[in-house]
Amino acid sequence: QGVYAAIFDKNPMEATGYAQCMSDYLNETVHVVEFYRDDKNPPARWTPAGILEIRVAREDALLSLPDETLYKQVDNNNSLVWIPVRACFRYVTIAPWTRIPVITKTLVLNPIISCLAGGRNKLIASKAYDFKNAELANDGLKIRMPETVTDVSLPEIPLYLRSMGYIAVIKVPYSNAGQGVFTITSKSEMDDFMAWAEKNQCYDQFIVQALVGNSSWSSTGKDGTRYYHVGTVPSVKNLTYVADLRMMICASEGGYKPLAIYARRAKSPLSEELECVKDSWSMLGTNLSILKDDGSWGSDTHRLLLMDRKDFNRLGISIDDLIDGFIQTVLAATAIDQMAKRMIKQNSFDADLFQSLNKDPSFINEVMILEGTTVKHD
Repeated sequence: QGVYAAIFDKNPMEATGYAQCMSDYLNETVHVVEFYRDDKNPPARWTPAGILEIRVAREDALLSLPDETLYKQVDNNNSLVWIPVRACFRYVTIAPWTRIPVITKTLVLNPIISCLAGGRNKLIASKAYDFKNAELANDGLKIRMPETVTDVSLPEIPLYLRSMGYIAVIKVPYSNAGQGVFTITSKSEMDDFMAWAEKNQCYDQFIVQALVGNSSWSSTGKDGTRYYHVGTVPSVKNLTYVADLRMMICASEGGYKPLAIYARRAKSPLSEELECVKDSWSMLGTNLSILKDDGSWGSDTHRLLLMDRKDFNRLGISIDDLIDGFIQTVLAATAIDQMAKRMIKQNSFDADLFQSLNKDPSFINEVMILEGTTVKHD
């Protein structure tokens, strides 16, 4: 018993769009609930039994849940009540495990286990891809990714970067929306990162990856493999930009199907030489999210390339590229899904396996604090 909800912590336009689609499909009221990490009095909470409750006006509750026996009054405020949620769509993206447990009685579309198993955890994602590639070794398929070193402590980072010629990427494994990703193309950029990390470090482990740059200065893997950006079709000024292609897929009874596709380009053109580069992120980073000083989020949409507009042709991609992108997306999604299944054992979160794969005490503590508030259920 309960209502439907969409919970979110960024991009209200997108979150309300999901809620409207749910409402149209279910022919039910869908509550849209903000659930921010730093909110001292959030309008959402979890019961010990794993049921999500949201705080709403009593008059709104009556419209979607007439049974007042399910209400819980908010302190001495008779106009506000807590009501149970039977199912919710999660668009909580910033460290969502700090607000949502892994095992819940409320049905959560986009569950937290998908984040911990690789969707929001680059460290375990790398291991999930390795496991999947081992499984596919005899099938002619492979998830392609830059050479990756996981479980790297902060003091070890200069050692790895020196061995890679100071051309690499450093990632905070649990960040998203372009945060916590640092492209390194010189010792000075590494020094800037180390200074930042000493002030802002909240986790114990990092990832160091080979850098995908220009064909003349990308990282070279131990096996001699070198990935580099082809870039967009050159402009009239002969400038080319780094761009990524994002393919969304959906599951069906017949398997995965492509659902939507778009691309994003970097802010600055790709340079052929590194000597003149002072900010490598501006020419290599494609993420559109902007974290504002007040903690809210914006989006640099002028760098967005939509498939139904002529700008999409600047990517210069072919049907073969689209097929390849679809296959890579399916393989990556399948690898993370398989890892998620491994972490759920007898309808409980396998904390032992999780801690074995993710040797980061700070992150483990962050996840397990909330796990102590839930119980196993049938």
